[in-house]
Amino acid sequence: MPLYQALMRHLKSPDLFGAIDRMPALGSSVGERTFEVFNPSTGEVLAELPDMGAEETRTAIDKAYTAQAGWAALTARNRSDMLWRWHQLIIDHADDLAAILTAEMGKPLAEAKSEVAHAAAYLQWYAEEANRIYGETISPPSTDRRMLVIKQPIGVVGTITPWNFPASMARKISPALAAGCTIVLKPAEQTPLVAGAMIVLAAGAGFPEGVVNLIYASDGDAVGRVLCSNPKVRKISFTGSTEVGRLLMRQCSDQIKKVGLELGGNAPFIVFDDADIDAAVDGAIQAKFRNAGQTCVSANRLYVQSTVHDEFVEKFVEKVGHLSVGDGFDSGVAIGPLIDGHAFAKIQSNIADAVAKGGTVRCGGNGIGETGTFFQPTVLTEISRDMTVAKEESFGPLAPIIRFDDADQVVHEANDTIYGLAAYFYASNLKRVWRVAEALEYGMVGINTGRMSSEAAPFGGVKQSGIGREGSRHGLEDYLEMKYLCMGGI
Repeated sequence: MPLYQALMRHLKSPDLFGAIDRMPALGSSVGERTFEVFNPSTGEVLAELPDMGAEETRTAIDKAYTAQAGWAALTARNRSDMLWRWHQLIIDHADDLAAILTAEMGKPLAEAKSEVAHAAAYLQWYAEEANRIYGETISPPSTDRRMLVIKQPIGVVGTITPWNFPASMARKISPALAAGCTIVLKPAEQTPLVAGAMIVLAAGAGFPEGVVNLIYASDGDAVGRVLCSNPKVRKISFTGSTEVGRLLMRQCSDQIKKVGLELGGNAPFIVFDDADIDAAVDGAIQAKFRNAGQTCVSANRLYVQSTVHDEFVEKFVEKVGHLSVGDGFDSGVAIGPLIDGHAFAKIQSNIADAVAKGGTVRCGGNGIGETGTFFQPTVLTEISRDMTVAKEESFGPLAPIIRFDDADQVVHEANDTIYGLAAYFYASNLKRVWRVAEALEYGMVGINTGRMSSEAAPFGGVKQSGIGREGSRHGLEDYLEMKYLCMGGI
């Protein structure tokens, strides 16, 4: 079950990360089942990995359950120190981790390095937060008792992570470990290699056996069912589509199991007539085309007020036309491939639907090359509400621009969706800024910025975009149970 030369040629430490395919030794035993991981830019096979299933997942859960009491019994400082060591190993091997990420996901190397640095920042943050899990005392109603609240780790956590930001699994794992929980991790089958590499480094940081367990699997449904139904797993943390989130929530309901869900989005990006247009164009480029538009917080609907619409469109189209598309390892590339043929076909379908209903392609609109999943960054105008691009998440390098006149009406339209993850708007009038920020029904709002994710801030959505938060001190609370102690006879 090797890593192939298509990946190894990019690594500075191939001997270290050659251990990726031996990760099952940390949690499971498998037979002859395997699956392949591909480079979406070239179609090359990067690795052949053991294909685990329900039996291996149960074994990993048992190991995590056995290890949890000992891990929770360590001092917060002990857990913090291990997270710090893991953080430092990721920093030391950041170039290799980024290369693995670019190879399996396709994103430009610069973006991959940024993601790895972001993942390390979460480990650093929660290494610090591990020492700040506080209880409280309550003034009692009588003098013969004392009332206290303590916080304890929830237990074993099943984590299912997405293909588009696989290194960002750190924002799930690090607060859980800081709290004293143990982990069973199932990375996406399209991008499991960077998770394997990071777990190699976790073992090097000294985490005890059974604390972090990795499940490679091509059948996420089988693994998910076991994680949701096994009573030893006390929480599920999932990032992915709203459809799968609904399924996992149903599967957890019989046990009233705690869930943390970071799901789909349909982010509006609103440009008001008092905005700095040049800044808004730059912000829209960042919010729309990072990771080829394959992010849950990507700007999906661009609303531009009529009086500045033409100026914005002209400047935006010009900049989009200069974005270079290609292999993530090539110099100067801004946009890599779409993850697979299904994503490619969805963008084609959305464009065809918009054009058939009166939309205009201002730039892009086509795939690049005879094979592969490279797609031109595309801008559409003359968009109406009956078009698919105005209603559904595109998840690709497709920017539909919708003209609007009334400021109150655009907020209503922006909120007219089942999703509520991220929203963006550009304006300078302070009164408008406050009113729009408070009126938008989203868990995160970027004001005069196209990028807002930070380990210090709570990441998550409202409505059908999810439950719970990742990052910040609030992210740690999701892995803790509150216990009230009443001491009488004093």
